[in-house]
Amino acid sequence: MTTPAPVPLRLVFLGCGYITGVHSRHLRRLRALFTPGYASRDRAKAEAFVTRYGGQGAYGDYASAIADPAVDAVVVAVPPKWHLELTLQALAAGKHVLVEKPAFPRLADYDIVRAGRERAGRVVLVGENDHYKPLAHYLRRQLASGIIGDLVFGSFTTIAHRLKTAGDWRNDETLAGGDAFFEEGIHWLHLAGSLGPLITHIRGFRPAPGGGGPDRRAKSMLVAFDYDNGAVGTLLYSREVPSLFRGLRLSKLYGRRGVISFESNGAVVLTRGDGVPRLACPGLRDLRGYQAMYRDFAAAIRGGDPPEMSLERAAADHRLMAEVYASLERTAPPVAVRP
Repeated sequence: MTTPAPVPLRLVFLGCGYITGVHSRHLRRLRALFTPGYASRDRAKAEAFVTRYGGQGAYGDYASAIADPAVDAVVVAVPPKWHLELTLQALAAGKHVLVEKPAFPRLADYDIVRAGRERAGRVVLVGENDHYKPLAHYLRRQLASGIIGDLVFGSFTTIAHRLKTAGDWRNDETLAGGDAFFEEGIHWLHLAGSLGPLITHIRGFRPAPGGGGPDRRAKSMLVAFDYDNGAVGTLLYSREVPSLFRGLRLSKLYGRRGVISFESNGAVVLTRGDGVPRLACPGLRDLRGYQAMYRDFAAAIRGGDPPEMSLERAAADHRLMAEVYASLERTAPPVAVRP
């Protein structure tokens, strides 16, 4: 006798902005797992998302979506200022939660949500799609295989000229939780720290901010760190420096027997180690990892095991981020050296 396929989980997005559209496009391939719905303070916007992306259920506020007994899970896709409040409300109502990253403005918030998760007995996945990218999986396998020998340097580069408009909420640090590196650079910090070796010590260096323009955030950061295997690394992040094709950039992992060079978003990887150089395109169908992330979310809900991007894993990233900003405060003002 054939076991019937499970009924798709009812999933409602809290917030109908740009990132909800990104998620929804990927969910089109996962209709056997999730049926999406949408909640917005503007009901017409929620209805428009239902029309555009399918699914069922449009709500004119977040509370009614959270209270709906037919809803199994929610995606918290609003500015970080409201992540904690909505996550706790959803857990109290018995919903599973996928919360966009950065998940919470303060490290202490993770402990509060962890307690709420344990009381509710529900799954909380932090939406770090970079963890699930085919690139990340491929690099982990390559390093674990020893094909480039002992890791010496990791050099991660994410540079582009992508300024925000004057009305973008990310210009307000009370909404975003921090500057550009906090709000977006945390994805790249996770990638650097999730390939096998763990980051043990870290420090940030921030260039003087540029003047003028509607994007008022600090938009650049250089991060240096030590790995627990003796290797060292750097991460160069900027959203104010032009790059080839408006975002093409190259990162590298240097080992004692070879080098792995990769387009930072994962389009192509070149490995030069033992044997013939190897060119790979790890996974163009799910280049940014969203589909794998949602599969993990569904598996955790149905199977009861923690998701890969758990609160605990995300809190470890946040601790590194906090140390980056703490190191900026400890840095003495520069001393001018005259010839």
